[in-house]
Amino acid sequence: MLDKELKDQIESIFSTLVSHYTFDISVSPEHESKNELIQLLSEVAESSNKIDMQIHDGEGLEFVILKDQIDTRMKFRGVPTGHEFTSMLLAILNADGKGKNLPDETISTQVKALKGPIKLTTYVSLTCTNCPEVVQALNVMTTLNKNISHEMVDGAINQSEVEALKLHGVPAVFADGKLLHSGRSDFGELLAKLEEKYGFDNTMLSHMEKAYDVLVVGGGPAGSAAAIYSARKGLTVAVLAERIGGQVKDTVNIENLISIPETTGSVLTDNLKTHMSKYPIDLLEHRLVNKVIIEEKKKTLITTNGERFTAPAVIVASGASWRKLNIPGEAEYIGHGVAFCPHCDGPFYVGKHVAVVGGGNSGIEAAIDLAGICSKVTILEFLDELKADQVLREKLKKLPNVEVFTSFQTLQVIGDGEKVTGLQVKNRKTGEVHQIELNGLFVQIGLAPNSTPFRNLVETNLAGEIVIDEHCRTHVAGIYAAGDVSTVPFKQIIIAMGEGAKAALAAFDDRIRGIIG
Repeated sequence: MLDKELKDQIESIFSTLVSHYTFDISVSPEHESKNELIQLLSEVAESSNKIDMQIHDGEGLEFVILKDQIDTRMKFRGVPTGHEFTSMLLAILNADGKGKNLPDETISTQVKALKGPIKLTTYVSLTCTNCPEVVQALNVMTTLNKNISHEMVDGAINQSEVEALKLHGVPAVFADGKLLHSGRSDFGELLAKLEEKYGFDNTMLSHMEKAYDVLVVGGGPAGSAAAIYSARKGLTVAVLAERIGGQVKDTVNIENLISIPETTGSVLTDNLKTHMSKYPIDLLEHRLVNKVIIEEKKKTLITTNGERFTAPAVIVASGASWRKLNIPGEAEYIGHGVAFCPHCDGPFYVGKHVAVVGGGNSGIEAAIDLAGICSKVTILEFLDELKADQVLREKLKKLPNVEVFTSFQTLQVIGDGEKVTGLQVKNRKTGEVHQIELNGLFVQIGLAPNSTPFRNLVETNLAGEIVIDEHCRTHVAGIYAAGDVSTVPFKQIIIAMGEGAKAALAAFDDRIRGIIG
């Protein structure tokens, strides 16, 4: 099942394990995936003398990871191949106190402060590119807090559960039997939702104010470049980011980053993190800035968890987030027919009719992907023509099961209380309103700038982008903006990187000229 190269990599990864780990397997003798699971786990166990396995008869198919014969409270109900294979490997590493995905001390303390018990279940698809981040985040929380347990459930193998829960999107996280979250997410967002639902022991948390020369808000291409350029000037730098990589992390294929013919968002994200780690930069992930205070030349950033950071220079590179339609029915049916990721949720709509709202590159790419598995794809574009690149439009024309409607406004998502059944739309040219019957809706209408904490301090345009000059300066001395959060034209990775470098150089120039502290 595993080739020699992968086995060698696993052997290297597990070479430093301290504790002993056991795959405790419970499986029905008649289960169609029994042999596949046992073969997979046996080959992984063979990679280290610190790993073994034991098998018991059961009703379904599952395994838990034991650490020195003690339950780690991490369970997998399925065969963790595909994107979830890494989740299984990381579960062992995390239990051993290792892994690049472990949070820093402050975030770890927040997890430990969560009140329990908390029983978490995540339904996934093995083809979902967003599911592993959720599974891995919740497994990490399980290793940090003994009151948390987590199980990953492969929806394909456990189809009856998926149907009973009426799920139409993954990942879907349930906390003690109630839906906590559906769709893409990250460690910080999930932690915030758990804090809201279960509460936390405030006596365990203590935040001191930390001072730096430069604070960079955002860890995507712009933020990474700003941090590296600032650190190379000998300045003390901290990056406050919800997650390193930002939206880039969700990009499947990248083919226009000059000098790199082809890469992926996850690979580029890892490279950004590796590059920043070469410098004395404090990478503070899972942080969301929600308040900014300016006192003369001193800027104070306060995060949602109460941490306070100060610096004379702040570079806002917080990027942008997926836009929503903000129409009736959309929020109610997210995860039940309304989706944002065709790669993750597309498999739920095999042989069904779906709509894609948005005629830009992301929308047309989504439609092309979905056309390969859906019976019919309807594209709805608000403007009078599609905005996607010519090469994508030409490819679209060759697909027989795709229809395109331009000059159409989406008015309302229609559902039966459990799932999406249709969409109400309006022809902007004729004014006619009618309903399209369909099974799912994929929203692909671009990104909204993450500028909210700064909007009352710096100038923004109607779209919420931070207004900057050619040096990335805002009208407030010491505050700079770069990348998708700013008014810079053309939201591209390579442009964001250049803008981040420019912002850092502008901040350094202002520093040596005495404009900022």
